[in-house]
Amino acid sequence: MFKSIRSFIGAKDFEQSSNFYKDLGFSELRVSDNMSFFKIDDHLGFYLQKAYVKDWVDNSMLFLEVEDIEAYLSEIKNKNLTEKYKNVKLSAIVENDWGREFFLHDPSGILWHIGCFY
Repeated sequence: MFKSIRSFIGAKDFEQSSNFYKDLGFSELRVSDNMSFFKIDDHLGFYLQKAYVKDWVDNSMLFLEVEDIEAYLSEIKNKNLTEKYKNVKLSAIVENDWGREFFLHDPSGILWHIGCFY
C-alpha cells in the first residue's frame, strides 16, 4: 500500500546545499525553482527547499540507516566534505544501547544521524 515517506528540509544557501547533497551521493531532480528532490534510490529521498527559517532548520534531523556504518563513514571522509563546505561537521561513530551511529551536519545545520541497529 505505501511506497515511500519523504521529508522536507530547508537550506540557508540552496545552491550550496544542492551541491553538498550531490557530492554526498544523492541524485537531484529539480521540482521547481525553489525545490529539488534528492534520492539515493526509488525509496530513499527528501525534498530540499529554497527556504530558510532558522528555528526550523536548526531543529531538523534525519536518520539514515545503513548496512555497513564503517564503510559509509569512510566513504564520506574520502569526499572531504568538511573541507569543501563551511559549517559541515562529521563525527566519529558512537555506541548506543540500540546500535551505532555518527553525525553529519549539512551546510545549513541540518543534522543527519547515520547509523545501524544491533
